[in-house]
Amino acid sequence: MKNICIIGSGSWGSALAINLALIGHNIKIWSFNEEEKELINKEKKCKFLPNAKIPENVYCTTSFEEAIEGTDIILHVTPSKFTRDTIKQYKSYVTNQVIIICSKGFEKETLKTLDDVAKEELPNSKIAVLSGPSHAEEVSIEIPTALVIASKYEEINNMIQEEFMSKSLRIYTCTDIKGVELGGALKNIIAFCAGVAAGLNLGDNTYAALITRGLKEIAELGTALGGEKETFYGLTGLGDLIVTCLSEHSRNRKAGKLVGQGMNIEEVRKEVGMVIESIDNIEVAHELAEKHKIEMPILNTVYDILYNNLNPQEAVKNLMLREKKSEF
Repeated sequence: MKNICIIGSGSWGSALAINLALIGHNIKIWSFNEEEKELINKEKKCKFLPNAKIPENVYCTTSFEEAIEGTDIILHVTPSKFTRDTIKQYKSYVTNQVIIICSKGFEKETLKTLDDVAKEELPNSKIAVLSGPSHAEEVSIEIPTALVIASKYEEINNMIQEEFMSKSLRIYTCTDIKGVELGGALKNIIAFCAGVAAGLNLGDNTYAALITRGLKEIAELGTALGGEKETFYGLTGLGDLIVTCLSEHSRNRKAGKLVGQGMNIEEVRKEVGMVIESIDNIEVAHELAEKHKIEMPILNTVYDILYNNLNPQEAVKNLMLREKKSEF
């Protein structure tokens, strides 16, 4: 059994803590919030996961030093926009732990993926990425889920696969860190679009078209940014895309649905009440697509909805009436 530190007490950090604690690992969670810490330690609950119970071998602290001391593995699970700042605060306590990025997104200011951010801040640490189709609400109650651990170090992939697999978590290995990172970040954009479609009361045909053509856009930009094409058709690309586009658990889909129903960005942020990665990701991906000259009509359209006041109904019509072309 391992001693594991989880940086972040939100829904995904808590869901991972529950699963890994049930296997038998000793878990310490870092939280920036004193109220969340008390709720986890005293009531064994997470406010974002009302149906889940925190096991006894999970302890929460607001001290980075206490959370990290004596651990073997650090799971970084904060919103992407806080990743660099958070690592800066705890990196002086890191010794020889493996650092696993479990967040999905980009650093907006630099357009970098989170593994690159971690490598810059922790140049002497071994970095890996854990991703896949996984709603925290389901993982926290042990619904069977498959994830991918991605690292260039075979020993890390094998160790995480060995230590994290259980009757409710199946772990696959991969060496394409960039593809796994990009699949997780870019799928949020298409999930947001699926939400817009839901807000407009469109149908299953629309979702099928959106997921299929959206995956093509993700794969083209993802390969231009260094990912391997095959990765985008696996769990961390297609798999994550399906679960995020079609599930009511998805906050990115929920945000898009509210936009489809007529809300603006600020109203949506207030209504959802949690970080919406897709909104920042849309800006980053739009800039990256322009930089690499990748044609992404779905991305460009949702960008115009959010930032150029394009009406969602008009946006759908524009996509449907684009110039005629072959599928492949």
